[in-house]
Formats: sequence, C-alpha cells, structure tokens
Amino acid sequence: MKRSVMRCGLICGGFLAMAVLFAPVDVAVADDDDVVTGERLAAVLRAGRSVISSHQDLINDETIGEKNLTGDSVVAEALALYTEREGNPPEGDGLTERDKLLFDAQIAAMREIVSEYEELIDTEGVGFKGFIPAIFARLVNERFSEKVGDLAKTKVTAPDELVRNRKARPDEWERQVIEEKFLTKDWPKGEAYVEEIDRDGRKEFRMLIPEYYSASCLTCHGGPKGEVDVTGYPKEGGAEGDLAGAISITLYK
Repeated sequence: MKRSVMRCGLICGGFLAMAVLFAPVDVAVADDDDVVTGERLAAVLRAGRSVISSHQDLINDETIGEKNLTGDSVVAEALALYTEREGNPPEGDGLTERDKLLFDAQIAAMREIVSEYEELIDTEGVGFKGFIPAIFARLVNERFSEKVGDLAKTKVTAPDELVRNRKARPDEWERQVIEEKFLTKDWPKGEAYVEEIDRDGRKEFRMLIPEYYSASCLTCHGGPKGEVDVTGYPKEGGAEGDLAGAISITLYK
C-alpha cells in the first residue's frame, strides 16, 4: 500500500530548480527515518549547488586571480543557505550515528572538490572554467560515494534523452519512476517517490526527487533546440517548469 506523507523539504536550489516549500512524498513501504535522511542529503546537495551557481560570474571572471572561493567558504555558505531554507542547521537536529557519518562525508566531499578546483577557478586570462553546478554536484556525489562505501549513494539523473554525461544515466528503477510517475500528466509537481526494494538479497531504500527547469536553466537547456551552449552541448529546447532531472538517494540496509 502507498501513502502520501507531507514533508518539509525544499525542491529547489542551484541549477535545476522549482521552489516548493512543503514537498509531499509518495511512499511505497519505506521507513520515515530513511525519508528524513534522504531529504537531508538532497537538501545539502542543493544548497552547495546553489552556492556554486551564485558564484558563476566570479568563477568565470578572467580579470580576477585569487577569488577567495575556497572549500571552507563554499561549505560555510551552503550550511547557511540550508539553515535559511529549512529553518534549522543540518547538523543540529539530533542526528543518528549513521546520519552524522553521511553528513560529515557529504560536507567533506564538497570541501575537497572545491579545493581541488581552486587553482583553476583562480586562473587569470581564462573565462569559462567549466565548473558549473551540474559538474560540482556530480563530483561531490562521486566523492561522497567513495567515502561512505556501501552505506549510501547520491546521484543526479534525468530522463535518458536529457542526460549529458553517461555516468548520470538512470538505472532501471530510476527510469521506471521517471517514465511511469514523474512524466505522467497527473503526477503532482514536486512530489518525490520513495520505495524500499530488494536487490540481490539486500534491501535498499530508494528516493527520487524531481527537479524542473527554472528560467536561469534555459540559458543552456532552453532553445533553440540543437544550438550549442557555452558548455559545448546542444540545447534541449526545454521550457520553464519542464521536468529536467531528479536527485536519486539510495540507503543500503
């Protein structure tokens, strides 16, 4: 049996965005604590992505060398933004041992990725650096997965025809949720889908949170369709409010 649960989760942030203060979750046999953990991981990722998005002009300013955009500064801004959006800091709401481990790993991943790109960010005479929110999110997710091993996985994916990086292609479960739920005309906009599944004899908590094109996304993902954008990819011809992708959270049991 499925049930809908109202959660205070932000379906907004950074690159692909639609602001929904209270995002309902369609639940198919899942633990409420896992839902909260999944929402927190997604919201922290969004906050970090939003910070990188807000600094694109600075990152790509070829006239400035040292920009003081460091791993520590991005993490500090991301935590402040999360707190502003959610009403409390992510590390201050009684985290379980597992949640503390996942939170620390996610923050460490953000700090490390920005620090590793700091030299490029500070390069004078180079305009577009390619350190866009989508790249940041993918690298953070990969580093996070390396740190937590078989405890959890975070990923940003999309419908097959919108995926620009092969690593972001949806797996079979993600593809099914996108096609049979998110892309149907009667799916409530912004509603996440959660399910506990069995795979190879092990239970997995799966959470998929839809994201939609905002006006700022259309610079790269709007029209005219096929025109090459600043990143070197052909534009998808999307419109504001169209499904653009989804944040996928997996917690291994």
